[in-house]
Amino acid sequence: MDFGLVLQTDPPASDVVDLMRRAERNGFTRGWTFDSAVLWQEPFVIHSRILDHTERLTVGTMVTNPGTRTWEVTASTFATLNSMYGNRTVCGIGRGDSAMRVAGRPPNTLARLGEAITAIRDLAEGREAVVDGTAMRLPWVRDGSLPVWMAAYGPKALAMAGELADGFILQLADVYLTEWMVKAVRAAAEAAGRDPDAVTVCVAAPAYVTADDSPEALAHAREQCRWFGGMVGNHVADMVGRYGEHSGMVPEELTDYIKQRHGYDYAHHGRSGNPDTAFVPDDIVDRFCLIGPPEAHIAKLRALRDLGVDHFAVYDMHDAKEATIDAYGSRVIPAMA
Repeated sequence: MDFGLVLQTDPPASDVVDLMRRAERNGFTRGWTFDSAVLWQEPFVIHSRILDHTERLTVGTMVTNPGTRTWEVTASTFATLNSMYGNRTVCGIGRGDSAMRVAGRPPNTLARLGEAITAIRDLAEGREAVVDGTAMRLPWVRDGSLPVWMAAYGPKALAMAGELADGFILQLADVYLTEWMVKAVRAAAEAAGRDPDAVTVCVAAPAYVTADDSPEALAHAREQCRWFGGMVGNHVADMVGRYGEHSGMVPEELTDYIKQRHGYDYAHHGRSGNPDTAFVPDDIVDRFCLIGPPEAHIAKLRALRDLGVDHFAVYDMHDAKEATIDAYGSRVIPAMA
């Protein structure tokens, strides 16, 4: 299992770069950023700075989408970074939640997302692709490589990840749900004639390392990470709207906790203290996130690794960013080596 750091591109950008450099020194191999043009600064500008100030870190989006940029622009941007820094990028992509909704547009359809995955990868790797009916190629690309990892929760999206994507991004760290979803992705990959083990499995979730497991320490950690249950709840609400609450298509472990959900203000998206996440109970925080002393993180990560998780991406949006990076570097990552 390898490790990544996920950050929002809040100003100043220099802080994002410094945290990514700190992560690389602590053994992290990937650096991820949100991509929502209205809420945060433009990630690709900052990615170039991160790549210039690190030696080995692979940098990517968690996640971009097919709607806020045209596909040839996304492919060209990744391909340019790869040309400059030696194939050190990965495209994490999904339907688009905050990026699309804040701009007044609905998330992209799965059909459009599937077309985009193939087109962006082909263009960034120098092959011809069709974008909105027009065939094109980036003639300057040489030896390009762009893995495309797809974020997914629902059954149709999980199937598409298995059929098309190089990696699957699951934005929660619940052991039961991870097992259910990884099996779905691998089954879809096998049905499509692919090697199921060739699809990289990435779990992304907040991690908060405490000094001990006292009630006070755990309570503080939960409050710092409760925002994540609200973010996941947006996607769950979409699935319930699509499939129904008791359709059998979505595990009840996901749907039950959003019954008390009442709207969502993206002004607080991905931030600790989000007032729209009071509905998220403690047990969901414990299941979806990693909190507690290092031993608790290691135990859960080992359980996830046994389910086939290849990469764990730490959402580091709370009041202990540096401490979490350092604790993972000194205690957690060495134990998982």
